Amino acid sequence: MPTDYISFKNTGFFSRLICDYLSEKKELKPFYNAFPKLENFKLQMEAKQKTMSTETRLVLANTLQSQYKNIETTAAVLENIEALKENNTFTVTTGHQLNLFTGPLYFLYKIVSTINLAEQLKTEYPKANVVPIYWMATEDHDFEEINYFNFNGKKIRWNKEASGAVGELNTEGLEPVFNLFSKELGLGDNANRLRELFKKAYLEHDNLAEATRFLANELFKEHGLVIIDANSKALKQEFAPYIKQELVKQTSFNEVTKTSAALSAVNSEYTIQVNPREINLFYNIKNVRERIVFEDNTYKALNTEFSWTEKQLIKEVDTNPEHFSPNVILRPLYQEVILPNLCYIGGGGELAYWFQLQGNFKANKVVFPMLLLRNSAVIKSENQAKKQQQLAISNQDLFLKRNNFINKRVRQISNIDIDFTEQIQLLKTQFKDLYALAEQTDKSFVGAVAAQEKKQINGLVHLEKRLLNAQKRKLKDAISRATTLQNELFPNENLQERITNFSQLYEEFGAQLIPKLLQELHPLNDNFVILEL
Repeated sequence: MPTDYISFKNTGFFSRLICDYLSEKKELKPFYNAFPKLENFKLQMEAKQKTMSTETRLVLANTLQSQYKNIETTAAVLENIEALKENNTFTVTTGHQLNLFTGPLYFLYKIVSTINLAEQLKTEYPKANVVPIYWMATEDHDFEEINYFNFNGKKIRWNKEASGAVGELNTEGLEPVFNLFSKELGLGDNANRLRELFKKAYLEHDNLAEATRFLANELFKEHGLVIIDANSKALKQEFAPYIKQELVKQTSFNEVTKTSAALSAVNSEYTIQVNPREINLFYNIKNVRERIVFEDNTYKALNTEFSWTEKQLIKEVDTNPEHFSPNVILRPLYQEVILPNLCYIGGGGELAYWFQLQGNFKANKVVFPMLLLRNSAVIKSENQAKKQQQLAISNQDLFLKRNNFINKRVRQISNIDIDFTEQIQLLKTQFKDLYALAEQTDKSFVGAVAAQEKKQINGLVHLEKRLLNAQKRKLKDAISRATTLQNELFPNENLQERITNFSQLYEEFGAQLIPKLLQELHPLNDNFVILEL
């Protein structure tokens, strides 16, 4: 299978912050622990080993065993869960929302990166065991972000009134969605496998967390992936001291605010991804997940009748820690408290907000994980690769913005030279002589020469644009073939992985899809991957 690479920077789809991180810009060093290189994991293991207690490991393993008790999985998964009790076992973690039928394709890339890194670390450090973890974002409450997926250019949507944490949402009402998706699928074994996956996940499980766990387990159980739902009383009990500190001292607000300001000071182009609240916790009970605020010397859950004094709220933490749900600022801290984690693998936006959190981790005396940008890829079919070769389009050109792509194509295939650079340069040379003459005769004439030069250059630029547009019309069919191919691989002028659902590729490539991804996506290779299946 031909594989090509392009640097993340040259794709044009990744932020300045992420590109600077990948180039290990020294000014960013204060905002992370160690860069993810194989040799750096030794110190990370030692630091995590010192801070992860045996008691927390037992709680983690017992909770996972309970969550898996009704799931048919593999010996590899069960052995990984049991191994978490041992102090030489570590994790590599990725997280994702509970998007309907996994959502965008990069769901697979996140998990593949996580599995592959875990395997690579086990090879490099044979005395350690490393477990790949998928952290389900069961406590998120933005249903509109997860209630659809795209298939062959159509949006398959779950229309439902929803409130509270999405993991607890009842799957009732998904049968019409299944019927719609089933009609969109074609014939054959691959399509039938997708129908069966969707049906078993969503029509045979009671809530969205159980459905997503089943689906991810079916896709990755052979590779030992452990799936965690951290919305658990036992796990929240381990986090209770940090919940109390957040409520009383508002540590994360102060620390993240300082770190964010320092990050912005490094480069004004670095976009601040998240802004801390004074209290970065929600009150989370059935069908309700509302922010906790401190107003008029009273703690309240917004839009509810719940209110507490400080003493009452601390007692509630001790009694019902599961009622307290961290937001995007505090969730990473929760993750690192309950997992023996070495590295978090995420997309560019995720890593950007992790850079804002280093100060908060230090203040809470929790080891900051390594941060790794997940693999990214565009996948071409054999037929698409043939079309690309016939059209003589380079892989690099596919990443161009649409207008630039078209303009370059026209210039490449036109029998007329549509580049007036030489003529413009010749004109500038001729005007140098006029400037010299003006200086010698009448200096007031210099402005008139400059105005005439600008007018004539603008005229040539205008003529070049007119000629380009004329050739676009003349070469309309050839340009259409090229843009059709680009749109297949970059739908809506976006990365394939951010739009397309895995089912669209699975229907075409079948069971070889995930093994090929595992074979070709190398997590420590800092390049965008171009795959032909």
